[in-house]
Amino acid sequence: MSELVTTERRGRVLVVSMQREHKRNAVDRHLADALDEALGVLDDDDSLWVGVLTGTTSVFSAGSDLTSNGDYVTERGGEYGVIRRDRRKPLIAAVEGVALGGGFEIVLACDLVVAARDARFGLPEVARGLLPTCGALFRGPRALPLNLAREMILTGVPIDAERLYAAGVVNALAVRGGAVDAAVALAEQIATNAPLSVQACLHAVNSLAGADDPAGWEATEQAKASIVGTHDLFEGLHAFLEKRPPEWTGQRERVGES
Repeated sequence: MSELVTTERRGRVLVVSMQREHKRNAVDRHLADALDEALGVLDDDDSLWVGVLTGTTSVFSAGSDLTSNGDYVTERGGEYGVIRRDRRKPLIAAVEGVALGGGFEIVLACDLVVAARDARFGLPEVARGLLPTCGALFRGPRALPLNLAREMILTGVPIDAERLYAAGVVNALAVRGGAVDAAVALAEQIATNAPLSVQACLHAVNSLAGADDPAGWEATEQAKASIVGTHDLFEGLHAFLEKRPPEWTGQRERVGES
């Protein structure tokens, strides 16, 4: 696809790898477009039956590149080229290192998850005056026990793969560096089955689970609107970029209002 995303065919399985490691695979316009193109190959090539989405051996993804100002939405896939994608074929997240913020929301947008035992997952947005806008506010409570989802969303503190495996979110654990091979093994097991049956089942399950629930997106937009323009949002972003502790006010007054 590009130097930002590589693809590898392993029989009926397509492995898609994010390669923006120097930015912790944070997604900007270019990475989103490359991901969109790679997942388009998976969607459109009838010889491919299952996909594996991964990062590098040190990091899955740190989510949004904050300098991109939200310019990472594609027509076919939505945010990051992944989050709102209407997929027919199973997609497995293979996680090494960390999946934080939007990176964890990419994981939640996938159908199955394989993780290295030392992998970590988190939603740190509240520590920056932000909130998760790529599905975690409703996909999180559906994939995780409700109180665990609340803990991740409200504390911003990452948790390890072992805990998510115990909670049923991670399907399989792998040794460090072995997540992709373990995910491919799972994908190959799926690919032994009739592809149209698998796709029909996936569509039915995801539809019933509300994977693309309009009410979930509406609630997310309402939450987002409630913080737009506030001092805390401004402060959180600047503190993060300036690498200093934020000074919160908790006031709903917008910046510039008297």
